[in-house]
Amino acid sequence: MILVDEPRWPGRGRLWSHLVSDVSYDELHVFAAMLGVPRRGFDRDHYDIPESLFPAALSQGAQLVASRDIAARLRAAGLRRPKHLNRRPAP
Repeated sequence: MILVDEPRWPGRGRLWSHLVSDVSYDELHVFAAMLGVPRRGFDRDHYDIPESLFPAALSQGAQLVASRDIAARLRAAGLRRPKHLNRRPAP
């Protein structure tokens, strides 16, 4: 299932939502492409989408969830990729 939280994360002069899938990254990439979100918008386990795309995400079937539930749903599905796993080891 595709999940989205309310656009409340500020950046670059606008508000952003997190778009995730609790099924697979493939499902997420297909949905994001359908919204016109470029693949470069994918960040480890989610897409950040601008508030202008939030209504389209809902109308295309994304389920609105609380921001605090995004990471929990990703963890439960085994799809969470925390930032600390992307760090390079210290020399």
